[in-house]
Amino acid sequence: MSHIRLAHEVAAVPESALSSRLILLMAAGAGFSVAALYYNQPMLGLLGADLRAEPGSVGLVPTLAQLGYALGILLLSPLGDRFDRRRIILVKAAVLILTLAASGLVPGIHWLLAASLATGIAATMAQDIVPGAAALAPASQRGKAVGTVMTGLLLGILLSRVVSGIVADQLGWRAMYLLAASGVLVVTIGLWRGLPSFAPTTHLSYGGLLSSLAALWRRHGALRRAALAQGLLSLGFSAFWSTLAVMLHQHYGMGAAEAGLFGLAGAAGALAAPLAGRLADRRGPETVTRLGAALTVSSFAAMAVLPLLPPTAQVALIVAAAIGFDFGIQASLVAHQTIVYGIDPGARSRLNALLFTGMFIGMAAGAALGSAALVRWDWAGVVVVATIAAAAALVVRLAR
Repeated sequence: MSHIRLAHEVAAVPESALSSRLILLMAAGAGFSVAALYYNQPMLGLLGADLRAEPGSVGLVPTLAQLGYALGILLLSPLGDRFDRRRIILVKAAVLILTLAASGLVPGIHWLLAASLATGIAATMAQDIVPGAAALAPASQRGKAVGTVMTGLLLGILLSRVVSGIVADQLGWRAMYLLAASGVLVVTIGLWRGLPSFAPTTHLSYGGLLSSLAALWRRHGALRRAALAQGLLSLGFSAFWSTLAVMLHQHYGMGAAEAGLFGLAGAAGALAAPLAGRLADRRGPETVTRLGAALTVSSFAAMAVLPLLPPTAQVALIVAAAIGFDFGIQASLVAHQTIVYGIDPGARSRLNALLFTGMFIGMAAGAALGSAALVRWDWAGVVVVATIAAAAALVVRLAR
């Protein structure tokens, strides 16, 4: 009964608490925090040369950031059901500022690897902000609120590469990390001033929260399918983006700035968030997950014809594929969140933690598998890895 009573306390937050300004602030917070995971990708060549690191060690920078994010979601995000989310968000933001600043000052690759892991853990403040928006919103505005915050999060993922590529090319990779820390600081001040407190929805101990994750996982087949399918889609996503800068440099002579600009193509995928939400309301989220996975498979598979095209057409196809699969993956994510958030409102943080743990395990695996495939089989290997992963996700969504 205490769970039900506390859940009603959260639902009773007045609508005035969720102003348009606050929603935009939460979207910015989600975007700036999750962007911290991706600034490194266009800069890997620059920082590897500057730190005199081997390619294998450099490849661990994005891998450890994604792994830290997955660990942080699994071990820390469930606390949002037990404690005030506002306090959790602000503590993680402070740690993220410190880890980003440290990344810009490290003397060697091993220090950067440690900072990348810590950055990934702290960046999970984004996964406290998204369910926070769902908790604050009245039922009539929940889809719109979550869609807006997710748009900010997705833009943070995709535009981070554009910004970091340009800044690293002009000012150096260390300057990018320091600017990122400054950006999180500004957003944190806004969240400190504007974010209301959240009533907890459970009195479970930390051990009880973690134990309940296993129970939720066993109990809800819809959760398992969502986490597995989104994890597979994310594997392909990460395999592509974590190796793109290296491939563009090797095959086309492009630098960090040019590689970062490819993020503009992927940013089109952020448009999928509000569109997928509306389509899920009309046709059901299951339909959206299948359409998104099918579009992702098609986009990855299309790159198999790259060797048959002239260089200019190859680049155009890579851009078109990035638009297609980013749109498909983000549409699937919003639909999967719609499914998961509807399972048990009182366990929203824990359900979100399980969904995103699966997603970022896929991200970490994609970065590792993509790098290995690029070394052994060149870009064709990356395309095969991404296509197989997306096809497996489609099978999961169709197998009902």
